[in-house]
Amino acid sequence: MSKRRRKPKLPNYPVRVTVESMSHDGRGVAHVDGKAVFIDGALPGEELSFLYTARSRKHDEGRLCELFQASEQRVEPKCAHFEICGGCSLQHQHPDSQILSKQQTLLDNLERIGKVRPERILDALTGPAWGYRNKARLGVKYVRKKGRVLVGFREKRKPYLADIQRCEVLHPSVGERLEELANLIQGMEARERIAQIEVAVGEQATALVFRHLDPLSEGDRQILRDYAQQTGLHIWLQPGGPDTVAPFWPQDSQLSYHLQDHDIEMPFRPTDFTQVNVEINRAMIHQALTLLDIEKDSRVLDLFCGLGNFTLPMARRAAQVTGVEGDAGLVQRARENAAHNAIRNVDYHAVDLTQEPGGQVWIRQTYDRILLDPPRSGAQEMMPFVASLGATRIVYVSCHPGSLARDAGLLVNEYGYRLVATGVMDMFPHTAHVESMALFEKTDG
Repeated sequence: MSKRRRKPKLPNYPVRVTVESMSHDGRGVAHVDGKAVFIDGALPGEELSFLYTARSRKHDEGRLCELFQASEQRVEPKCAHFEICGGCSLQHQHPDSQILSKQQTLLDNLERIGKVRPERILDALTGPAWGYRNKARLGVKYVRKKGRVLVGFREKRKPYLADIQRCEVLHPSVGERLEELANLIQGMEARERIAQIEVAVGEQATALVFRHLDPLSEGDRQILRDYAQQTGLHIWLQPGGPDTVAPFWPQDSQLSYHLQDHDIEMPFRPTDFTQVNVEINRAMIHQALTLLDIEKDSRVLDLFCGLGNFTLPMARRAAQVTGVEGDAGLVQRARENAAHNAIRNVDYHAVDLTQEPGGQVWIRQTYDRILLDPPRSGAQEMMPFVASLGATRIVYVSCHPGSLARDAGLLVNEYGYRLVATGVMDMFPHTAHVESMALFEKTDG
């Protein structure tokens, strides 16, 4: 029987280096004896010492120990929990520098993966840096050794919940209440059987969805009811899968956001996908419509349309808009949102967009504009069909620069489109998430 290999012990002494660059996940990159080390909390150009936290064959990892020469980009993190909490990775970097880093990440991916370069770079879309996050999933854990409940995000690169009292990037209606929520759950019989809280902030109310693994006692239900009435927060319960989510207090709980420039109200459920950052979402919609240059006779296809976040504003300008989305529940609510706003020049289809569309009605229609807003995995399966429609303009909204770069390479190098413009959107300040938008135009001939 072979002996189990023991992990090699990490050096327990600090190592001095000069940081050369920044990785795409927000860590400083240095080299020790020719081997890359990714250092949490480090910025390019800094001289520092670090302690090893992990070693592997290809690269090592570390955390900042002592700073000898700070970067001009360095600022004091606003959050007292920044060193431990994994919710943010870039609070130590000036917001302007964060944007430049994200822009470089986007361009590097386009060139390295897609083998494409944009003809021009769009100005970055920026908004509030604090209290911006309107959607989140908070972990909940009763820690026996501490004898109390923790509510929040995981620790940096660890599976444990961070011990935090507040969050500076969450909407204040929740971000300032993490300790309060922990104490609330601490007083419940079900404190060991509540797994998470889903946060969704609308314009008129904030909803908290409590995922509970066992039925709640009447005493626990009264605790939640009292808390909701005292704070004005809306409480929803989730005793099982996503289809079991239902309002608890008030029973008629409703959430929505407005797109004022388009005279549109968007009702949504707290577990529906909506954009995290309301101000960036509005700016993003404006930019997408500007890039598409929609005219009164335009026929537009909106792939991965969700609730109609882009579909309905486009319908205010176009002759006809077709929305396609894989989640049938979202499609139903998109139809309801169209009716709610008295928009009649839209049609929706529930279709798995990772599969060949075949001879479906929507793929046989003619479109001169196409918008895509896919998940992190991108829209690779749709690229041949998108290209076959021959739209003069395509706008691609991306939440992952790698998948955008791959799909951009297909559109440009195989299907006869130009990458006219691209730019980043700071949807998630203080994190390494890179959200972006790209405009493609059909080449002549």
